[in-house]
Amino acid sequence: MEKENTAQDEMPLLNVIHLKQYFKVDKKNIIKAVNGITFQIKEGETYGLVGESGSGKTTIGRSIIRIYEPSDGTVYLEGKKISGKMDEEKRRFISKRIQMIFQDPMASLNPRKKVIDIIAQGLDIHEKGLSKEERQKKVYRIMELVGLSKEHANRYPHEFSGGQRQRIGIARAIIINPKLIIADEAISSLDVSIQAQIVNLMKNLQKELGTTYLFIAHDLAIVKYISNHIGVLHLGYLVESGTTEEIFRNPVHPYTKSLLSAIPHPNPKIEKTRKLLDYDFEANQETYEKAREYHLEGEHYVLATEEQFNRWSDEHPAFIY
Repeated sequence: MEKENTAQDEMPLLNVIHLKQYFKVDKKNIIKAVNGITFQIKEGETYGLVGESGSGKTTIGRSIIRIYEPSDGTVYLEGKKISGKMDEEKRRFISKRIQMIFQDPMASLNPRKKVIDIIAQGLDIHEKGLSKEERQKKVYRIMELVGLSKEHANRYPHEFSGGQRQRIGIARAIIINPKLIIADEAISSLDVSIQAQIVNLMKNLQKELGTTYLFIAHDLAIVKYISNHIGVLHLGYLVESGTTEEIFRNPVHPYTKSLLSAIPHPNPKIEKTRKLLDYDFEANQETYEKAREYHLEGEHYVLATEEQFNRWSDEHPAFIY
């Protein structure tokens, strides 16, 4: 049974249907970065998109927010189509409702601008009628919300630590109260102790503001902590998806299993016996092209050929088909 969107289902905030993103290298060569990806995100939830470097995670985020022009597929936000031909109305609709937190907090902040002006960028575009005092008050409130002191509002990005700079990036993203935030490897460049602080901040903001996240990462341990649903991406294909509990309780695809096997265990005795599972990704490109999505149980789906699905079914007899 293939995954379907039905009218009876609760309408998701974001609905991505068969998204493809190809890049033309020259007259003969095309890079197929994303190959027909379908997933949904409910309002107020976090969808973790996980995979190794080059899997297409960042490309998906940038295609949704229209940094890239999607090659094919359809994207809906709040039931409104945001893919296809771009006009000014659609551009404003997207920029007001979707914001992005980038991987490198220093590279994504203008070094020549003060923090107050960086954070207020969204206000300057979408709320032009604000007085100077109203603008300042909103910026100060958001700075306090993300754990920054308003006394630092007139400083420049280079005067802050990496974790503080990422807080500035988060403040800039949430100040116009967007419906969806795409966090593109937002913590990968930070120290481990700072990563935990930023992830906890994002969870707290979600509770307070009802923010919805597309959380793009390569670390499944972090994704498990923050996400309601997980999509496992490899070579531009969504090879497995489901609730966080479904993916961690009963992984099916060999690539998902290999990612899970790489997560360190906090118990040193168990960690000593942990075995890494290898996955021959070179041999699977052709397999993916011949595969389709199969339903396992609940919201759990896996990409497989018929032969693979039958074999994996024997290994997981508890599944409901």
